[in-house]
Amino acid sequence: MTEPAPGTATAATRATGAGTAPGAEALRQRALDALLAARDRTTLLTGCVDDPDLTAQHSPLMSPLVWDLAHIGNQEEQWLLRAVAGRDAMRPDIDGLYDAFEHPRAARSSLPLLPPAEARAYASDVRGRVLDVLESTAFHGTRLTEAGFVFGMTAQHEQQHGETMLITHQLRTGPQALTAPDPDPVPLYTGPAEVLVPGGPFTMGTSTEPWALDNERPAHRRRVPSFWIDTTPVTNAAYQEFVEDGGYDEARWWTAGGWAHIRAHSLTAPLFWRRDGGQWLRRRFGVTEAVPPEEPVLHVCWYEADAYARWAGRRLPTEAEWEKAARHDPAGDRSRRCPWGDADPEPRHANLGQRHLRPAPAGSYPAGQSPLGVRQLIGDVWEWTASDFLPYPGFRAFPYREYSEVFFGPEYKVLRGGSFAVDAVACRGTFRNWDRPVRRQIFAGFRTARTPHPGGTDRPARGARPERP
Repeated sequence: MTEPAPGTATAATRATGAGTAPGAEALRQRALDALLAARDRTTLLTGCVDDPDLTAQHSPLMSPLVWDLAHIGNQEEQWLLRAVAGRDAMRPDIDGLYDAFEHPRAARSSLPLLPPAEARAYASDVRGRVLDVLESTAFHGTRLTEAGFVFGMTAQHEQQHGETMLITHQLRTGPQALTAPDPDPVPLYTGPAEVLVPGGPFTMGTSTEPWALDNERPAHRRRVPSFWIDTTPVTNAAYQEFVEDGGYDEARWWTAGGWAHIRAHSLTAPLFWRRDGGQWLRRRFGVTEAVPPEEPVLHVCWYEADAYARWAGRRLPTEAEWEKAARHDPAGDRSRRCPWGDADPEPRHANLGQRHLRPAPAGSYPAGQSPLGVRQLIGDVWEWTASDFLPYPGFRAFPYREYSEVFFGPEYKVLRGGSFAVDAVACRGTFRNWDRPVRRQIFAGFRTARTPHPGGTDRPARGARPERP
């Protein structure tokens, strides 16, 4: 999404409603754990570099890290201290500086931002007061507080900024600042290349997930014809075939907008890839390495994903197809919270939470597969879909229009599933991300789909070389 900001003080103050939530104490503990985990991550991402790195504009695509730090504190103050607890503003003078809609990212380094020590102190002061508010707030009575929604929204917001800060770390130059263990090695995946998802209706979205955001709501029935979908995301090795077959040199694989974009920007491979003799290399968080063939491809824009799919004689799945593949359990005609069931993600299910700094090899996490056997639908890489970002039938903006509604339309494409950089609190089977089709700095890849051939004359998904028109 372009900017995961919960909004302004005015928007927070307007949010009202009514309701009750069962299991309030369990949700309160969940909210506490989520807020603490988010702050631990923020501390890691802002504490691993020195002050000049925090204040630098590493890319016009991203904010200075110190802006994110104070913005997190400012939004937490606005929603939890002012809107929920009714307290006076601690720093009303900085609200405008940290309004994501008022200042584009490229301009934020020119603002009179709080210096790093002051930003840390402000965020810490806010958090100390927030923990008191969390302990005393009833999880019912208003739509904001029902089931602890506003605390969950705040934790999700901070984790979303954790992902944007991690993108900034990937874009920055200089020595390595972050480390993490690699995913466990797994045997080369040799299972089916694609899975048939039977046609018919399923329940898309949610009306029951307590911390689901407005664009995920409401649950509704959607009919999807039968389709085939890749069992795993498209790998670097598969994408390399497209590159080396001249995929970036042939207009027939690209939409008109995509062709114009890659010509204008001289794109010839995924972001951070470069060729050195006969080998493809990539830069990853300050380290240069050979492109790992078995990993899902990363840092491709929607135009690139769409062109690859056309070259391979396939297409991108629609958002509804993606969600049906991820959530629908044909045995009970029900939609699960996650591909593996209704339980929260565990490390055996998915690569989430910045536990690693890279995707796991394609075919990993069999315990996290869907009922039909589709793997890695959650975690590893965001997956581009064919769909524009649009509201569901019955959509109602809450708690403010600027979270989703102002982005609806064909200018944004939907991504689903989350990446290794996404925390579980901000990732579920119904979660919707969106971005412009030119974006490559995000941790995005894709998988492909196809419509069954008439008469049941289906061929294998891909052989040694894709079958192309």
